[in-house]
Amino acid sequence: MAGDNTVRHRRRLRDRLPVRLRHHWKPTAALGVGLTAMVFFLGDARISPYVTSASRVEADPITENVRGTVDLYDTSVSHSIQLTYKQTDFDKMMKEFRDDGTKEYIEADLIIDGVYLNDVGIRLRGNSTLMSLRGNKGMPGGGRGFPDAAQGAPAGAPGGVGAPGGVGAPGGAGAAGGAGAGDRGGNQKAGGAPGGAGGMGGMMQYDLSEKKPEELPWLVKIDEFVDGRAYQGEREISLRPGSDGQVPVNEALSLSLTRRSGQKAERYSFTRLTVNNRPTVTRLMVESPDTDYAEDVADGNGVLYKAKAGGSFAYRGDDPTDYESSFKQLNKKGSRDLEPVMKLIKWADKASDEEFARDLGKYVDVDSLATYLATQNLLLNFDDMAGPGKNYLLWYDLDTKKFSVLGWDYNLTFSGDATAGPDDSISMGGGMPGGMDGGMPEGMPEGMPEGMPEGMPEGMPGGAAGGDPGQGMPGGNGGKGGFMEHVLKARFLEADAFDGVYKKAYRALYQKFYQSGTAAEDLQSVADQARSAGAGSKELDTAVAGLGKTITDRAAALAKDEQVTG
Repeated sequence: MAGDNTVRHRRRLRDRLPVRLRHHWKPTAALGVGLTAMVFFLGDARISPYVTSASRVEADPITENVRGTVDLYDTSVSHSIQLTYKQTDFDKMMKEFRDDGTKEYIEADLIIDGVYLNDVGIRLRGNSTLMSLRGNKGMPGGGRGFPDAAQGAPAGAPGGVGAPGGVGAPGGAGAAGGAGAGDRGGNQKAGGAPGGAGGMGGMMQYDLSEKKPEELPWLVKIDEFVDGRAYQGEREISLRPGSDGQVPVNEALSLSLTRRSGQKAERYSFTRLTVNNRPTVTRLMVESPDTDYAEDVADGNGVLYKAKAGGSFAYRGDDPTDYESSFKQLNKKGSRDLEPVMKLIKWADKASDEEFARDLGKYVDVDSLATYLATQNLLLNFDDMAGPGKNYLLWYDLDTKKFSVLGWDYNLTFSGDATAGPDDSISMGGGMPGGMDGGMPEGMPEGMPEGMPEGMPEGMPGGAAGGDPGQGMPGGNGGKGGFMEHVLKARFLEADAFDGVYKKAYRALYQKFYQSGTAAEDLQSVADQARSAGAGSKELDTAVAGLGKTITDRAAALAKDEQVTG
């Protein structure tokens, strides 16, 4: 693209080296030098780094901010993205992912809303969503799926297993390829899961293929190969799973409602995406929680930590570095570390029920936790802080020395029982009878697993040792006795001391989301945005209709609940 909208950079010498060597030579060299120095000077002494500086300066500043032509997340205008890369780089990246699950960046040229940026980094993004790309090395079906024998189960099985093609195959409300979620008794319910995906509790099923790169979930990193560069202040852009008629309108709706309630939420917009010479598709583009996202929380005087899907909230000792496998620090690197998270986990692990109820407010902003939990329940999100994806952020305020809990990644919202109340679980199975307590309910198809598949993240039932205390409990996520649990969530909801603040937050959010009619209005706005971006089809219409019914049913059920209406 020529003219003022072209931003070109000459490739640096190091960018001509192989990608893997470029990525890893610095830490390898630094490690070698460090180990040599430690052995020489310190012998067998142990060093545990504790960073106590109060600096608010980010160590990785933006030095070039490309302004572009239109606001990246303006939902009222059309957007377009074009990615171009070498096929050999893509093939190598896919081979590495299939072999060992690594998700390396490759170089690509990007044209975004008419502005050209050379040498951005792109990589696959997601965990269970991508497993179908790894063949028999991941779980089948591309989602949190089950063995082949269980796929293609008839509609009406407990929890609403999808039609042939995989558990919860795309299709929307009761349409072919995805029956609706089941109720608590395992009966089939109309409505289905939103965003073009039906099935058990809204578990997404995408037929991903490396032959269709335009449909893969991508993370675009603007500064991966050009240090200090950003686009409209953004260093990362996330292209979410689902394309055309399967774009996740439920996620866009959840982001809209969360932001309307005054909580921090990623910005989004729909865009047309073209990859190399492949067909153009409609995708949901979402702001990625990164350094600059963190600096935009409150007044920026805090540290943002993102929980990792394969991590846990388990106490591992007093070395902050032992928690790096469970949490990623997004900002103030070099001036802060994971010590505050470590102390929170240690306290939550050691505190008695009496101490937890009395002292939680010393560590956590209680109103924030109540608002977060109420939001996830109202949005029927089983994949929250206690779900398999562990989708939550911890914001540590450097003034109050307290944590707030923030949500992110809402592609599995509106996927449970629409009649669930504030004390009920939002379960993976859409309300399977008794949850999944080590076995499957009667009537499930032959071949369903006795327990959970191997290779699931820590804390999953029957998974790796070292999971969180209280995780792996049967019954469903959320409420009392969940399919998976997070110690903060479980103990907060079980403590009578916090029932009042939780119900107060729940009632206020119910009024904003449902009683006011905002959820239904926002759904139509989101659907119109998707159609304007080219996603209009019967498939999308069916999914939107199913999501609309879920919203109607949820509003009606909550209006009858005296705990909610007061």
